[in-house]
Amino acid sequence: MANRLLRNLSLRQLQIFAAVVRLGGVGKAAEELFVSQPTISIQLKTLAETLGEPIFEKVGRGLRPTPVGEDLYACCRSIFQSLDDLETAMSERHGLARGHLRLAVVSTAKYIAPELLGAFGERYPGIDLFLQVTNRDRILERMQAGEDDAYIMGEPPQEDSSIESIAFALNPIVVMAQANHPLLGRISIPLADLANEPFLFREPGSGTRKATMRVFEQEDFHPHVRMELGSNEAIKHAIIGHLGIAALSLHSLSLEGTQGPVRVLDVQGFPILRQWYLVYSKERPLSLATQAFLQFARQKEGEIGERLEQIWPTIKKSLAPGVEGSGT
Repeated sequence: MANRLLRNLSLRQLQIFAAVVRLGGVGKAAEELFVSQPTISIQLKTLAETLGEPIFEKVGRGLRPTPVGEDLYACCRSIFQSLDDLETAMSERHGLARGHLRLAVVSTAKYIAPELLGAFGERYPGIDLFLQVTNRDRILERMQAGEDDAYIMGEPPQEDSSIESIAFALNPIVVMAQANHPLLGRISIPLADLANEPFLFREPGSGTRKATMRVFEQEDFHPHVRMELGSNEAIKHAIIGHLGIAALSLHSLSLEGTQGPVRVLDVQGFPILRQWYLVYSKERPLSLATQAFLQFARQKEGEIGERLEQIWPTIKKSLAPGVEGSGT
């Protein structure tokens, strides 16, 4: 049986199968792997025929692995981990002249992660870099599956003792409105004055949304949610379109600054002074490339802070309340 499987299975089939399991469907797997849905369906059919057993069952619009599929998925994870360890060992024979770094970050971290990786790549040109940007819930799934070397997020999983997290940079959340909003220019606006304002929120599962709602709940403030959108850029465009106001990371204004079509309101309780965290697993040895990146990112904290001051010079006045240590 083992010899037959070795002759007929391919790593590409296993990669496709594992992606469908993680993502719960063919469509999402096709998008992640940059292949067509019919290609994935054909590979899954061939894989099931090779095993002689069904590997998926339909659940609503998604797919769930059968018991055989669950055994196969555990085998896939073991194989991929072994290959990753082999690649790491081979790379470390050459020090940091070779290697790879797989980094996954929450959506808002896309405003800092590419520059970090770019600068890191300039210092270590022999290291292959991979970046995945997605929402917090998907990051947790990737972390559980051990798909990446390190992560940047705002709310590391507190209950998981196998995860190490290091705070390394500020991630302030501010209230934003269009440039001609009637509240613009007012100082220390009470939350109660926003009761009739339509709010724009990220999708459920967003770390920014969770942090904002915690503050609102503490103040017994119930926002009028007009719309949920899947990205910060979509929310900023909705703000410009006079569809409402929103609480977003100040980093999301890194390109246009705070004097463009989207402005920052001075609202009591804001900014929410949160932090970015570098996150990695304690259960697997860190490659030399990962260790170097973690150290490099922490050294860049000062530059990230300076950029925030350039975006919003008054941010220094807001540092007194302290940083929230358990948010996203």
